[in-house]
Amino acid sequence: MGTSSSSMLSLLSIILLLSLSWAASDSVHGAFLQCLSTRSQSSHPISAVLYTPDNSSYSSVLESYIRNLRFNTSATPKPRLIITATHESHIKAAIICSKKHGLQMKIRSGGHDYEGVSYVSDVPFFILDMFNLRSISVDIEDESAWVQAGATLGEIYYRIAEKSKTHGFPAGVCPTVGAGGHFSGGGYGNMMRKYGLSVDNIVDAELVDVNGRLLNRKSMGEDLFWAIRGGGGASYGVIVSYKIKLVQVPATVTVFRVARTLEQNATNIVYQWQQVADKVDDDLFIRLTMDVVNSSRSGEKTVRATFLSLFLGSSERLLSIMNTSLPELGLQSSDCTEMSWVESVLFWTNFAIGTPVEALLDRNPQVLTHLKRKSDYLKEPIPKAGLEGIWKKMIELQTPALTFNPYGGKMAEISPSATPFPHRAGNLCKIQYATNWDEEGSEAAERYINLTRQLYSYMTPFVSKFPREAFLNYRDLDLGINHNGKNSYLEGRVYGIKYFKKNFNRLVRIKTKVDPGNFFRNEQSIPTLPY
Repeated sequence: MGTSSSSMLSLLSIILLLSLSWAASDSVHGAFLQCLSTRSQSSHPISAVLYTPDNSSYSSVLESYIRNLRFNTSATPKPRLIITATHESHIKAAIICSKKHGLQMKIRSGGHDYEGVSYVSDVPFFILDMFNLRSISVDIEDESAWVQAGATLGEIYYRIAEKSKTHGFPAGVCPTVGAGGHFSGGGYGNMMRKYGLSVDNIVDAELVDVNGRLLNRKSMGEDLFWAIRGGGGASYGVIVSYKIKLVQVPATVTVFRVARTLEQNATNIVYQWQQVADKVDDDLFIRLTMDVVNSSRSGEKTVRATFLSLFLGSSERLLSIMNTSLPELGLQSSDCTEMSWVESVLFWTNFAIGTPVEALLDRNPQVLTHLKRKSDYLKEPIPKAGLEGIWKKMIELQTPALTFNPYGGKMAEISPSATPFPHRAGNLCKIQYATNWDEEGSEAAERYINLTRQLYSYMTPFVSKFPREAFLNYRDLDLGINHNGKNSYLEGRVYGIKYFKKNFNRLVRIKTKVDPGNFFRNEQSIPTLPY
């Protein structure tokens, strides 16, 4: 009886504590909404862009920019509020009121953060959703464009091509990615060997800081401008827009996609690709993806190596380069297709040749699935025996795929300290580990995530060391999580050194100066100094 009474009292205590917690949370939520209302401008009322869980559109607004189905379940923590900002005043109000009432802010541009960091949190939070701030102003005479954070890469490419057939921008190959997160984390694509990263071609920016001030490059200063070009903008403020420098592209480019299995000499071709991919003509980018497919032998599996290329020139010149540099692939003129640069974006996104370029304006991804990503850097070629071991491991695991993105060219010419992105000379390629699945549930997720981790572990002898480097925009919480408490700096250093190497210390100093209270924080944000 005594034990039963004791258990009942414990249960009542827990219920009482939870009730008090919920009441306090509701009180904060109400005060937060009141604060937003007080700071609303009559010309741009914030009430028109607020979505609470009792609003009929709340779920559709929340889910419309969730790009990883792992984070779209009933168990996924949901925001107390979504603010779909349409004006700078909404951003300022969100920051000031969030600071005042202690509700964590998550900033979402396109929702492509691989770990859902822009729209999920374990503490009470709201989302500042930037998708309405998507204006793009292209100035061909100045060879520049102002791009708001909520614009997608597809929209940017379309608007550039609308004004010029001989201009482009070096950024990602997925058209539904939002500019805000993509640019602030580095931004790479298939022109990086020619023109570098997106951040190497950004000349100005607008940011709302922790005090609600709208700053540009001149008023924010060169330190902060440096930090938000590859260090992750969400650690420093809310990026409103970037001014990008356009690059020149030929009126006609050439693409190809050629696959070879192990039975078709893939091992030798992949080995040779490693010798030349970072050294060939800067106009040529050949991405290599390896996945497991059915073998021509019944019931068996094999590895397929797919070579996907963009060449900034004619097919005739491309064939000449390929026959000299990578004759093992056996590229034929029939494998090559000439098209405009903007059409090549569609080709790289697996649209059928001839698809109207207006498809770039569609904000809905072609594929929406559960996924896990990881990254590595390759400093020297993997020997053939090593490749054969990798094939064996991949066939054992079956689901995870590997993608090698070649470096060299412009990437090797830019100083590792020019921007926070440090992975420059000395890298043969960047590796992405990619696992996709359709099965629902946490057990399936854990199983597929574990398969990815196993392949990552197997690759350890072949990749960079001390630190084992990683790419910020291939977000990977396996590398460490910051709980933003008293150990924030030490926790942040664990993943920070992998993402930023020696640039991490400068990022921390700038963070400490511009956001000493660590208001702009997330699971992998830049921490402040501990003293």
